[in-house]
Amino acid sequence: MSFLVGVIAAMLGIGGGVFIVPALQLLPLSIEFTPQMAAGTSLAMIVFKALSSTSRYTQQRRIDYRIGLLLATVTIPGALVGALLTKEIPSFMLRLIFAFFLLYVASRMFFTYSLGKFSILENRGGGWSRCIVDSDDNVYQYSANMAIGLPLGFLAGVSSGLLGIGGGALMVPILHFALCFPMHLAVATSAFTMIFTSISGTTTHYYAGNIQFDYALILSVGVVVGAQIGAHVAKRISSKNLQRVFGGILVLMSISMFLKSFG
Repeated sequence: MSFLVGVIAAMLGIGGGVFIVPALQLLPLSIEFTPQMAAGTSLAMIVFKALSSTSRYTQQRRIDYRIGLLLATVTIPGALVGALLTKEIPSFMLRLIFAFFLLYVASRMFFTYSLGKFSILENRGGGWSRCIVDSDDNVYQYSANMAIGLPLGFLAGVSSGLLGIGGGALMVPILHFALCFPMHLAVATSAFTMIFTSISGTTTHYYAGNIQFDYALILSVGVVVGAQIGAHVAKRISSKNLQRVFGGILVLMSISMFLKSFG
């Protein structure tokens, strides 16, 4: 399961927590995962997934490091806040929040994202003018308005620590729609920023005792290998139909989370 999650997560620029967190709570495992434990264990796994996919995207030269590091300055404290909030919110409420979040991500997979290949994207609107040339000599030009991006990045960090996700499910649309990133660069830069966000959230969950390290290590092996393949595949094909399939899976997971929340 974790291998497939790694492939899909790397292709879409997400951490994989949208799959792992509900799976840990819904599957018959040797221990019963609370939402807090599932969030902490998922974030620990995402650290390794983010490192793996970032190494591949570094080779492709599709990461905007300056904006990624700037966003990390707000996603890191956001993840700390989100992780601390898990101690204050009842388990059933966390399940409901995550169920609604799954529906949001599923809707984006069904109706929004496209990883079609960019060659040149014209500047759109005011902001910080950026130009990236990848390993295939594709030129990406765009303008990023950080006055909008930084507050939204903080919210992405909060969602990461609270829900046990890497934050990419929000960061990718933030980069693409709010900061005018071409989709390929949004996916790659999200993976890079996710390193800092997931480490921040994992640290807080560790001190709260929310991480099952044996499960985190087992999951990490699969996602590391899968992330390498997913990042490679994302460079070559569109994932539109694949996103719709997994959007359907997320809807089913969301329904299951709703049912578990109400017993």
